[in-house]
Amino acid sequence: MTSHPSRPVADLFSADGRLKAIPRRPARREALLAHLAATLFDADRSYREPEVNEALRAVHEDFPALRRYLVIGGFLTRTKDGADYRRQQQPGSPGGAIPAVA
Repeated sequence: MTSHPSRPVADLFSADGRLKAIPRRPARREALLAHLAATLFDADRSYREPEVNEALRAVHEDFPALRRYLVIGGFLTRTKDGADYRRQQQPGSPGGAIPAVA
């Protein structure tokens, strides 16, 4: 089988389960964000910001950047006050206060 739509995200993590680095390439970063959203957050519940931070801190020290990428990428939505977050089923429609820029 020669189809390689994207490399697995497993190679982005060290043996201890921590993220080595946040990918710079958008396609790799998007694959990582999809993986993090699916594995760290349940779709049927909302999370307080400290819960989101704790989950992301477990994989990388720059959890604010990961949280921002998840919101901007449409993987998580957040309330206007930034207090509650929820996983999106269909990424790509940002629910945060930051509008998409063309």
